[in-house]
Amino acid sequence: MSTITSTPQNAIPKLDVSPQQYEALKIACDAFVPSLQEQTQDAEFWAIAASDFKVADRVLEMIAIQTQGEQKEFLQLLDLLSSKLLGATWLGPFKNISQLSAEQKEKMFLKWSKSRLGPLRKAFNSLRKLSTFLVYSYIDEKGQNPTWKYYNYPGPLNPPPSQPDPIKPLTLTKATTLTCDVVIVGSGAGGGLAAGMFAEAGKEVILLEKGAYISESRMTQLEGEMIAKTYEKQGAIASVDGGVSVFAGSCLGGGTTVNWAGSFYTPPHILQEWSSKHDLPHLLTKSYQESSDAVMQAGNVNTDESYHNAQNQALWDGSQKLGQKVKVIPRNVNGCSKHNCKHCGYCGLGCQDAHKQGTLTTWIQRAYDKGAKILVNTTANKVHIQANVATGIEATYQAADGQQHQVYIKAKKVIIAASALHTPALLMRSGIKHTHLGRHLYFHPTVAVSAKYDHAMEPWLGTMMSSLNDGFSSLDGNYGFKLETPPTHPGMIALALPWTSGKQHKENMLQIDKLGSFIVLTRDKNGGRITVDKQGEAIVNYQLSLYDRMHMLRGLEEATRIHLAAGAKEILFPHFNFKTLLADSSQKQQKDFFEDMKYWSWKAGKFALFCAHQMGTCRMGGNAKKHPLTPEGQVRGIANLYVADGSAFPESSGVNPMISIMTMTHYTVKGIIAGM
Repeated sequence: MSTITSTPQNAIPKLDVSPQQYEALKIACDAFVPSLQEQTQDAEFWAIAASDFKVADRVLEMIAIQTQGEQKEFLQLLDLLSSKLLGATWLGPFKNISQLSAEQKEKMFLKWSKSRLGPLRKAFNSLRKLSTFLVYSYIDEKGQNPTWKYYNYPGPLNPPPSQPDPIKPLTLTKATTLTCDVVIVGSGAGGGLAAGMFAEAGKEVILLEKGAYISESRMTQLEGEMIAKTYEKQGAIASVDGGVSVFAGSCLGGGTTVNWAGSFYTPPHILQEWSSKHDLPHLLTKSYQESSDAVMQAGNVNTDESYHNAQNQALWDGSQKLGQKVKVIPRNVNGCSKHNCKHCGYCGLGCQDAHKQGTLTTWIQRAYDKGAKILVNTTANKVHIQANVATGIEATYQAADGQQHQVYIKAKKVIIAASALHTPALLMRSGIKHTHLGRHLYFHPTVAVSAKYDHAMEPWLGTMMSSLNDGFSSLDGNYGFKLETPPTHPGMIALALPWTSGKQHKENMLQIDKLGSFIVLTRDKNGGRITVDKQGEAIVNYQLSLYDRMHMLRGLEEATRIHLAAGAKEILFPHFNFKTLLADSSQKQQKDFFEDMKYWSWKAGKFALFCAHQMGTCRMGGNAKKHPLTPEGQVRGIANLYVADGSAFPESSGVNPMISIMTMTHYTVKGIIAGM
């Protein structure tokens, strides 16, 4: 079993490695971001290496917070890199990584990226993603990165506002027992809303959040720092085979604090599908629609502050030129027009202006103002259950000095809103069994299609997503894909770009200010599964099915056509064989290219696949054998225990799920309050 190095209080723990393992990691990181001697005006940029930024140390910090299984795998990888048996993995000389030339290291990693062996592809991607992200999101003591000036990235637009925190969470100094009417685990779209509703109904509420409270005064707009503070496992979660990078909010307000503000009603045809297939007639009632309207009103959802930045304008223009319908995306914001939405590109790192109306600034604030108690940095370990009745939560609170204190919260009602990843794991740790618990994990698997334009795109500035092309969402029944745009900052761009050599990757990074991207968001029909390891931690099992992959490939094709119609000069695909398509290619060449694309290897780890929406795993429905939750949101067979997050979805929503989660939660909580 791996160990963590001992560190003084407030220091960041690292995975404990030997000198040989550390040296192997350092050399591997430098292979992905190497120092190159190029006689150009950008010579300083070319000379930068990962080791200049102590990337190996940062990698060890990130691995130290992963599951014990992931830590063990990483140590085995470092052992392999340190061994002469390394040569057997790529039919090269029997030398360890320190004995290989730069050319040999690149050749070895390229062979790993195309290997038939999944663990080698996973190892390649882990090292590639960590090395490139950490270099381009690095900041020095002045809050700067020496690479930014070479691709015109401005860094933070503003310092955080100097103002008092509007919420003051509880602090604990010893083991504590608390009592309340309702305890809620998780503060995102479901949990944050539930806290506000219960508190305003006069109930004593305690809200638990595993992450930290990051108020506007601590939102620095620094990509690496803010992702580390606000995302689950510092943004480094992946499926067990490494094929999907999973991004999930982990801070007060959860995903609503860092999401892209897209606010969609659950489509009527999806509600109809859920209702008929899962025996949920209430989804089609006036009361359910009233819950949806109430959620929209509370979030000030509107289209008046959805100005198009260059990426969104390209999606809009290209779609229209092809005769396709394109829509303005409603957003839960209030006040962005004051700066013409320029700051909005940084909102995925937390909204300094508090214009984004996530649960942090709405429902949680309302709960706090009504007397709700809030505990952050608090991990729920299990639900306390007696005679099939939930009576509270056992949790661990981590104080600012690193000390941990056990906390037991007695409650009349227990609401779990820990996400589709962690809600099933918490229920499993609590001894709850159901055949379908943890199953039916939906991701809206997402790929990005990037393109080089002649003019500045600056994908980090302006509204994150304001244009939507949903003309392909019903290719087969209710299944297909949508086209949107992502806000991208240097670290995330570096992580997503294909890598075939250090030189190729750096060449592409120098052009990212002229790079525009569309994302293909696929409504997945075939889901994955959450299991737990020996320590009870959630393990993500997900593989893209052939059915869903065919829709994704069609999405790649349509996104490419829209880029070209919008004036792009070269298309970059998310495949690690570094496939590109030039704008001056003939119609026949394009047709042949898209036909050939079906036969590229699409195994896990051979292309960049992402997920920012996690749904299912505790699905709601009327069949006791197939649905762990009743239509009222109650965990079957356990009184006073409810689920109020995206895990309750019977299937994927097909749209960005925040409003769907909040609507379902609002309706569920109305019923609980009425019963109390």
